[in-house]
Amino acid sequence: MFQSFENKSTPQFGKARVEALRATFDALGIDGFLVPRADEYQGEYVPESAERLAWLTGFTGSAGVVLVTRTEAIVFVDGRYTTQLASQVDPTVFTGGDLVGAPPAKWLAEHAPDGFRLGIDPWLHTGAEVTRFETALSEKGGSVVLLESNPLDPLWEDRPAEPIEPVILQPDNVTGIPATAKIATIGESVSARKAQAVLVTDPSSIAWIFNIRGNDVPHTPHPLARAIIYADGKADLFVDERKVGDEVGAYLAPLATLLAPTEIAARLHAIASAAGRILADTDVTPVALTLSITEAGGEVVTAPDPVKLPRACKNEAEIAGSAAAHVQDGAAMVEFLAWLDGQQPGSLTEIKAVEALEAARARVGQTMQNPLKDISFDTISGAGENAAIMHYRVTTQSDRRINDGEMFLIDSGAQYINGTTDITRTVAIGNVPEEQKRFFTLVLKGFIAISLARFPKGTRGCDLDPLARIALWKAGADFAHGTGHGVGSYLSVHEGPQRISRVSQQELLPGMILSNEPGCYRPGAFGIRIENLVHVREAEPVEGGDLPMLSFETLTWCPVDRRLIVVSLLTEEELAWLNSYHAEVREKLMPLISNADVQQWLVAATAEITR
Repeated sequence: MFQSFENKSTPQFGKARVEALRATFDALGIDGFLVPRADEYQGEYVPESAERLAWLTGFTGSAGVVLVTRTEAIVFVDGRYTTQLASQVDPTVFTGGDLVGAPPAKWLAEHAPDGFRLGIDPWLHTGAEVTRFETALSEKGGSVVLLESNPLDPLWEDRPAEPIEPVILQPDNVTGIPATAKIATIGESVSARKAQAVLVTDPSSIAWIFNIRGNDVPHTPHPLARAIIYADGKADLFVDERKVGDEVGAYLAPLATLLAPTEIAARLHAIASAAGRILADTDVTPVALTLSITEAGGEVVTAPDPVKLPRACKNEAEIAGSAAAHVQDGAAMVEFLAWLDGQQPGSLTEIKAVEALEAARARVGQTMQNPLKDISFDTISGAGENAAIMHYRVTTQSDRRINDGEMFLIDSGAQYINGTTDITRTVAIGNVPEEQKRFFTLVLKGFIAISLARFPKGTRGCDLDPLARIALWKAGADFAHGTGHGVGSYLSVHEGPQRISRVSQQELLPGMILSNEPGCYRPGAFGIRIENLVHVREAEPVEGGDLPMLSFETLTWCPVDRRLIVVSLLTEEELAWLNSYHAEVREKLMPLISNADVQQWLVAATAEITR
């Protein structure tokens, strides 16, 4: 199994660990300390050695930060994690904060006492974050204190070792562009900005530039590494030599000078000392590295990560690879869903369902000679009230039976060498109440609205987000997460800058892959989410139209549970789309399925729906 069901939350230690942290404040000259859910590479998924937030608080979600002051400890999370937070931390020690509406900088501006000294680990925060903290404290006569080391690390006696998993090569037939061409293009962009070099710190960008992958963090196949790329097209790659085997070393040698990760500050210092101008994305670069530049007399030129958009806008090979991976993944999903329908209600648990789905993906991968490399995130397998926890992670402690008369939500994804998948289906177990079917259909209407969307060039994610919500809004409901996130190409299942959400200002561009996943959640009762991946493409012209348009092309192929649909709530256009989608699901997946019972299930699951 790629997933563990161990309950790793340890709220019982929160009080003692917070007290131990506070005991360091006087010696450090601080009044508070921030612990983000981030590592030295600013990634969403972090190695066990960087799980400082979980170690301190017990909260194991993938986004959050705790501010520990002399008298308070506030854990800031977004709407996905409010229920999980309440169940995972000691309420006598920690209180909840709003990571979106009132993040730490805003809290400091409103609540920090005069002269407040905020301690941070400069490797765990970006320059942009530090600027926000400094601004928040400036009117109170406070300050940000950049600490030489993290005070939690000496307290964490059994802290795991940092990962040294091997770097692997990503073939050109799935990357579409050789690394030499990518590096040359970046060098030209550096020269055009009249800079000497660009600092690249996002491991997913490193993986994309050099056409390499790794296994340093759970479920995201990038190596923890950084790079400096120069205006003349040369490059330095900072990666632990223990990760680089002979084949990979021979491949990388013509592309870059290989250096130890600890040498990057000295390298930046040397460039900066020669009055160097270095491009850096201060939204993702640790402030420790930008300080290495400015303290040596160099200039940090704020610029976006040079491959953020090229990485997001997939080329033809990447789109073709993703499409093939999704057809394969759809076959595995159908095998799993057919098996699930054959089980007696109450005979399965949430964990057994996860195990069965991963086994199906492994079997289909072997059959198609495109092995399952990993899952793309821990599977969300929630029955009944557990489905209402948006990012629920089943453990041996929380595992429950999937019972008759409730909905079961399974949100999962896979990593294949040719693509990353992410799919959610909510299915009926026995006879589900009509009210839950109504909300399922309202979610389905939003899901179809995004699938059918046509939009002019220049449209942003925030412009489309209401399409997924309007049916729910009319019913007095909503969901507290974005409608869609970007997805990488055998990289992170959560990739920016593309999103469909209230706050996304990024223009949607051809080649971007996004999720389409509206939902509806009633705490203590039920949860619903339907998710496909789509990619942005040029839309077919419409007779009489006068603007170039974009649209979405669906990548995910798997039936939507017909038993949960209130057909009278669908428009003719919505019903036509669903029937067409199901016909294509059947056409694409049937040739991959050899089991007669699964074939029969697929025919029934994709049968035309009539009024």
